[in-house]
Amino acid sequence: MTLSPDDVTTTPPPKPNPAPAGPDGTAPAEPRSGGAVPGEQGPVGLAPAGQAWASAPPRTLSTRPAHPIPGTGSRIAGPAPAGGGLAPAPGTGSRIVVRAGAGSLTREHPAELPAGGPARPIEGLLLGLAAGDAAGWPAARHRASRMPEWTRRLTRELDTFAEQNATTTLPVPIALNQPPEPLRLGPSDDAEWAAFVAESVLTAAGVLLSDLSRSRRMRAAIDLAWNALASEVAAAAERAPEVESAVLPLRARISVRAGLGNLATGLRPPATGHDNPHYFDDAACVRACVLAVVHPGDARAAADLAEFDARYTQDGDGVHGARAMAAAIATALSATGTDDAVDAAVDAALEQLPETTEIGRNARHAVRLARTHKDGGAFAIVPTLEHEIVDHVYSYGIAAAETVPVALALATAARGRMAEAVPAAACLSRVADSAPALAGALTGVLGGGDSIPAAWREACRTLSGCALPRLAGTDLVELAALLAATELTSPKG
Repeated sequence: MTLSPDDVTTTPPPKPNPAPAGPDGTAPAEPRSGGAVPGEQGPVGLAPAGQAWASAPPRTLSTRPAHPIPGTGSRIAGPAPAGGGLAPAPGTGSRIVVRAGAGSLTREHPAELPAGGPARPIEGLLLGLAAGDAAGWPAARHRASRMPEWTRRLTRELDTFAEQNATTTLPVPIALNQPPEPLRLGPSDDAEWAAFVAESVLTAAGVLLSDLSRSRRMRAAIDLAWNALASEVAAAAERAPEVESAVLPLRARISVRAGLGNLATGLRPPATGHDNPHYFDDAACVRACVLAVVHPGDARAAADLAEFDARYTQDGDGVHGARAMAAAIATALSATGTDDAVDAAVDAALEQLPETTEIGRNARHAVRLARTHKDGGAFAIVPTLEHEIVDHVYSYGIAAAETVPVALALATAARGRMAEAVPAAACLSRVADSAPALAGALTGVLGGGDSIPAAWREACRTLSGCALPRLAGTDLVELAALLAATELTSPKG
């Protein structure tokens, strides 16, 4: 897609709180943000338990020189666009408008993708990931963050009551006298962080970084996004009387919070991911699924790009897992519709996992189980994966060494069928925070947009903003259209 000079970057709207989606799964057309130039950095801290997250302050392009981005050899600076419009993206049926003054990106009409169009695998990727994210039980707790704090406090008190009184009636997220919309089925944190990375792909496709090569553009956009987010978090911490009481503009995994804190104090990758208490988790694996669209059919290049991003928040198995998921998705993007596509994608993932690592051993064992026990499909191997792959020792079930092997095995056992792989992954409650999303992303690419059941498509296409409030109202179908329309996602570049 040829972009006009107005396509520089975007800023969120000046509203402090984006409007939530309605009961029918739709949302008001709100401007959505893009990249921004990093500002001053400072200390970062954790918000107190139960504290609601505030929306990010408006971000604009600075007219002063920015710090050079490592590996690009250039500085990025320039005024925000004054306004104007872009031509319709191919197959979207709508026009992108850059609003004057606000500099924000929105659409005049919803974008719908034609059947069999070039965005169908990418649409399947985003919607499959979102459906898997929604299917896991933790999604309800993530989405409950949009409810008043006292509702979550009551849930905790009821849980304590059940523990102290030995009752087996366990509490669930509640609305009571509040609108229950946030608690309805829908995507949560994984889908929103996937959209965060998708913004970087769109930023790299714009004219802001057009003087760089394709690979350097993408890396520069990733660096911009992470440093901009770190500066927002640091600014929120500086406004608070003490670091612990800061109201931050996001909710994120421990690894991401630690990585942003490291960036804010001046560290750079790989130190930001290495000096990190949750370097091993799978936060970067979800992001890697989206980054793979930049290198369809090139597993090695996709894995390298995923590692570049993963180093901001991960190390060790966390990085290996990101490389594996990117390689699998990139391979699936070029093999959609073929009978052996799922095996080719899984084999590409295994090639990125060193045999001497925990994730490498687990993944090969899990895939071997799936290929050996072919009768019964994905649901039949759930008990085996639960007993031989999933670990019940650590406090959190987010280790890449567990979730990535589970996703690869279930995609294999389901023969690439999303409607079979995702429910099976959700049955593994220990890893249900992200294993269903990873399985949904891979099988969604293999099946394309049409593999997503209509009811799930409508329930999961709109983000609620429970992790990144500025993304509330983002339509994943539109986002898929934008990703598919950029030259960065073309095999020929």
